[in-house]
Amino acid sequence: MFQNKSTLPTKENALTGREEPMRVPSSHHVFHGHSLVVPFPKDYQTAVFGLGCFWGAERKFWQLEGVYSTAVGYAAGFTPNPTYEEVCSGQTGHNEVVLVVYDSVVISYANLLKTFWESHNPTQGMRQGNDRGTQYRSGIYYSSDEEATLAENTRDAYQQQLRESGVGEITTEILSVSEFYYAEHYHQQYLAKNPGGYCGLAGTGIEL
Repeated sequence: MFQNKSTLPTKENALTGREEPMRVPSSHHVFHGHSLVVPFPKDYQTAVFGLGCFWGAERKFWQLEGVYSTAVGYAAGFTPNPTYEEVCSGQTGHNEVVLVVYDSVVISYANLLKTFWESHNPTQGMRQGNDRGTQYRSGIYYSSDEEATLAENTRDAYQQQLRESGVGEITTEILSVSEFYYAEHYHQQYLAKNPGGYCGLAGTGIEL
C-alpha cells in the first residue's frame, strides 16, 4: 500500500473512490443566497487554486470584491469523489483546492492570480508551513489557454522577485483543470463558521 505522503501516487496505486458525489449545502454560508453549486450566474467565470490548507485559502478569495461564491474541494488527483481522510492519506493524488466563482467585469483572473501568489509561499514543494503532504502543494488549475499563459507569466514575474529577495524557486504546478470534487459540508466556509479556527496560511511578504 502506498504510504508516502510527500510523493504523489500513480493512477494504478491510488484509492478506488466512489461514484456518489459529496453532498454539500446549495447555498454559500457567507454570501447568503449565492449558490455553492452549479448553475452559477450566466457569464460568471470559475477558477481553481491550491495554496495550502483550504480553510484559510477559501477565506482569502471570498473577501475579494467581484467574487460571487467559493467552495473547497479536491482536484488534480486520481480518486473519484474522495473523502478528506482519503486525501490526507496521500493515496488519492488530490490537492486541497478552492473553487472561485467571479464576475470578470469586476475582478480579473490576473487579480485572482495576484491574490494566489501573495497569500502563500509557492516555493515549499509538498507542504505549506507546518502542513505537510501532497494535498498542501501549490497549484494553479486552468481551464483555457489564456489562463495558462497568465499563470505562467505571473509565475515568471514572481519568480524573479523571489530570487532578488533570496526566497527560492517556485514549485507551483500549473495544470489543465481536472474535475473538481467538493469537500465535505463541514469544510465549506469553515473559518466563517469557526472564526477562531486554524489557518496556517502565510505569504512571503513579497508583492507581485
